[in-house]
Amino acid sequence: MHGSAGHGSATRGADRRTLLADAAIGVLADAGMRGLTHRAVDAAAGLPVGTTSAYLRTRQALLTALVRRLVELDQGELQAMGEQVPTPRSATELAEGIALLAERRLTGEGRRRSLARYACAVESVRDPELREILVPRENAGHAAVRSFIAAQGVADPAARTLTLLACVDGLVFDRLVGGGTLRADEIQGLVAAALRGADGADGLDVSGGADA
Repeated sequence: MHGSAGHGSATRGADRRTLLADAAIGVLADAGMRGLTHRAVDAAAGLPVGTTSAYLRTRQALLTALVRRLVELDQGELQAMGEQVPTPRSATELAEGIALLAERRLTGEGRRRSLARYACAVESVRDPELREILVPRENAGHAAVRSFIAAQGVADPAARTLTLLACVDGLVFDRLVGGGTLRADEIQGLVAAALRGADGADGLDVSGGADA
């Protein structure tokens, strides 16, 4: 009985930390780093004052929990997308998948996560612990992109994949802070650049020329 009760208490504690981390992401997106306080997270989570401090006593603990949750959500999203289309069948399909991901990160809850993510990225410049958590990780989404690029005979597909995704991330950041929407041809151009030099694919037409 005591073991079962202890397990239930630990589960509730983990659930509460997840709830607080989700609330912290929203606070950071809406109010920035200066607005990220334990009291603000309590209010956003709809919990009594002091709850966040009880679970995440210091600001560093709060930031760490927030960043870990961001990474968990991002990884889950990329994993799911990669599993839906393990290997794109064409450059067009690859560009469409990347465009869909970028659009998700510019609208709704995805936009709020993006705002929080970039705020944490800037903070991590001075915080090695956060920087380590934010290091890009392998997932099904990355693997799908890399697999397609490798199949085209491009040299160093791993490096091309990282460069492509970094460029897409830069476009998302630009639209996030500057407004406007992503155009399909912008993503297609990045994919074409990533595939430059592919075996027999000079001047590859990303609108469908890779389908054959």
